[in-house]
Amino acid sequence: MSAEDLLRRYLEQRRDQGESELVLDTLSVDDVMRLIGAVRQSGTAAPPTARAEGDWRETLRIAGADATAAKPAIVPPPEAAPAQATAASSTAIARDGIVVGTEGTELFGGELAQCKTLSDVSALIAACHKCDLYRTAKHPVPGEGSATARLVCVGEAPGASEDETGRPFVGQAGQLLTKILEAINLSRDEVFIVNVLKHRPPGNRNPLPAEVEACSPYLIRQLEIIRPAVIVAFGTFAAQTLLDTNQSIGKLRGLIHRYHGIPVVVTYHPAALLRNPAWKRPTWEDVQLARRLLDGVRK
Repeated sequence: MSAEDLLRRYLEQRRDQGESELVLDTLSVDDVMRLIGAVRQSGTAAPPTARAEGDWRETLRIAGADATAAKPAIVPPPEAAPAQATAASSTAIARDGIVVGTEGTELFGGELAQCKTLSDVSALIAACHKCDLYRTAKHPVPGEGSATARLVCVGEAPGASEDETGRPFVGQAGQLLTKILEAINLSRDEVFIVNVLKHRPPGNRNPLPAEVEACSPYLIRQLEIIRPAVIVAFGTFAAQTLLDTNQSIGKLRGLIHRYHGIPVVVTYHPAALLRNPAWKRPTWEDVQLARRLLDGVRK
């Protein structure tokens, strides 16, 4: 594949993620796409070394763009990261993002307010008929892990393996999540893992708004009980539900959001990484940010 093709594919992925600027080169995605189109139309070819190495910066230089920014350091994907690695090695400072609620706010009265433990919430979930998902699901999946977890992982919805077992993130995506956690020196037992939806949508379809609305109070009450130091939202639905936004993952990544005083880091869902390995590197950067936040929190 030529350097032009590599760059075009890269830019298309960035644009699909909702990004409009190519920060490394101070050009908009559309501007660079036009430049690459100009290279093709003029018949100018990248030098052999650029084609062999897939160096898209050289392609930009040929097209007359300012691509003088240094290449970023190569960051290993989660599965390749050494177990002892922590985010302390990264010096990047993330900007503030969306703020939802205020610290210490109690959101519910009634039944949920009477839930003092995660087991209490799980009992309500097991009996929940607020939407129709319980009709087709085999088991509710309330979540699992430490009731005193400093980090909570929030996903979208149970899949087939989770529906069979009643446990979150136990399929192939769950195995990858375990590796991601290990890469920042955390075990599954140390964190709490939960989904926005507590029952599997038929055929793993996307959650419906009414289903998210029905299930969200359980998630929120679980977070109130645990009061973690950091939340990592894995995937679009988890991020949009917690942050009450329609913004894309591309817009929400790299920022420190606040959910009732709790820092929230947004990243890709492990299932998405299985489909698109190119997203493993940004996910690794995101969980490093979560690790930095954990290391900076003092109880």
